[in-house]
Amino acid sequence: MMGMMSTTARILIIEPSAALAQGFALALKRDNHILDLVDSVTAGRQRLAREGTQLILLDLDAGGVDTVPLLKTVARGAPVIVLTGQGSVQLAVDAMRAGAADVLLLPAGADRLRAAVTAALARTGTQPDAAPQPLQPAPPSADTHPPAADSGGPAFAGFIGESPPMRAAYKLIEAAAPSKATVFVTGESGTGKEVCAEAIHQKSPRSGGPFIAINCAAIPKDLMESEIFGHVRGAFTGAATEHAGAALQADGGTLFLDEICEMDLALQAKLLRFLQTGMVRKVGSEKLEPVDVRIVCATNRDPYAEVQAGRFREDLFYRLQVISIELPPLRERGDDVLLIARHMLARFSREEGKSFRGFSPEAERILRDYAWPGNVRQLLNVVRNVVVLNDGEEIRPFMLPPPLNRPAMLVPPLLNDPRFAAMAGPLLAGMRGGVLPAALSPAPTLPGTALPPIPDMPPPLQAPPQAPPVTQTAPDPARSSPDDSAPALARDDGERRIRPLWMIEEEAIEDAIRICQGNITRAAALLEINPCTIYRRRQKKRAPAGH
Repeated sequence: MMGMMSTTARILIIEPSAALAQGFALALKRDNHILDLVDSVTAGRQRLAREGTQLILLDLDAGGVDTVPLLKTVARGAPVIVLTGQGSVQLAVDAMRAGAADVLLLPAGADRLRAAVTAALARTGTQPDAAPQPLQPAPPSADTHPPAADSGGPAFAGFIGESPPMRAAYKLIEAAAPSKATVFVTGESGTGKEVCAEAIHQKSPRSGGPFIAINCAAIPKDLMESEIFGHVRGAFTGAATEHAGAALQADGGTLFLDEICEMDLALQAKLLRFLQTGMVRKVGSEKLEPVDVRIVCATNRDPYAEVQAGRFREDLFYRLQVISIELPPLRERGDDVLLIARHMLARFSREEGKSFRGFSPEAERILRDYAWPGNVRQLLNVVRNVVVLNDGEEIRPFMLPPPLNRPAMLVPPLLNDPRFAAMAGPLLAGMRGGVLPAALSPAPTLPGTALPPIPDMPPPLQAPPQAPPVTQTAPDPARSSPDDSAPALARDDGERRIRPLWMIEEEAIEDAIRICQGNITRAAALLEINPCTIYRRRQKKRAPAGH
């Protein structure tokens, strides 16, 4: 445990649950703090007006994220540590953007709580002998991946980056690691889901045990049960020897099931039984064997959509989703792109014996503005490609591989991300002859730049066909009657102008994204919807018919 505090501090605990408040008080009294306990934000403001404080613990059940800046103002800038039972990355991001010093997932252990308080007070100068830890308030010895000297930025258990979404993910990893609870990691392909699973394992009490990873999408369906649960000799054709299986191999450690939504429904039932009993039955055996493993699973699909489509068991999903961690796509991580690129450039240059020292400002702008549909995996491949095929001290734009070396790619993410372009019909339709309109040009040097065709691009949404002009012709007695001729024409003309509601909603969403320059989180906030709704609708739009 890190060095404890040499002086006491007054701490205000805003907790509506008397039991939790007493638990926090017992943990913090060990450090001789002066504690004030209230059960509401209103009572907390009244207490602050009378006595002040050096730190605030705020349970979000007593007040939402929007109360954080208000409390900080009343407390004259005292740090606020947010406590919540909702393991949501978005909630943690919102809390930190509101000014929270830390976010703790309940139930928080006494050591975790004391470490967070120590770090928060140290950053304010209340505790001169406590070392601040901006990325992880846990003891330094718990982190087996210290910052890389050549990365240009901090590292966390295999991750590189310090953007608010990643810092929120780090908080959840640290909060979830000490528990045996199952963790469900979601995120697009290439965002680092296996790195997240390894981080949870390395920061857990099981770090001395094995970490076994199984990719459910890479193993044939007929062999998956044997790979997970093992088999005895002669269980099936080709089973010449006994096989322990991943579950038994991970005994005492962590079993990571990647792409779990690819698992066959029949095997899902057996996995659910294993999770409920903790017993493994090998294929071809009648013997049950106890196994002590911690399950971490991941998928790049929307698990809710998979459950609704009947491809994933609902009972298994809720058994697995005890703690959820959603890794953000690289396009939402800001300058983390440059931190990762610089770190990997130094590493690959050493491996290949090259002399690169950095990126030119123009190359950095390209990396920063590109939407990275392949996320971190694509970025690593781009950097390695440049290092292998070029040499020099500085990476320049012409060294970048396609499509980054095309000037036309320097456009807002809405246009250069193929996944976004599937629903960008109204925007792309505004380009005449494939030329970017001057109003949307990213820089004065690129007006009217011709856009090259993007491969594998779904066709843009087409505007509904306009009603043909109504010509005055003599009515056909065989096809109309005197009673409905003129009214029917007026009615049909009006109905042609009615568009489906889904089309209007899609145009509203895309207009908002365009106005926000590709920032989906900002667009969702202005539309007063969840960002996941936008991603889910786009994923559904991209899905081929019949799937």
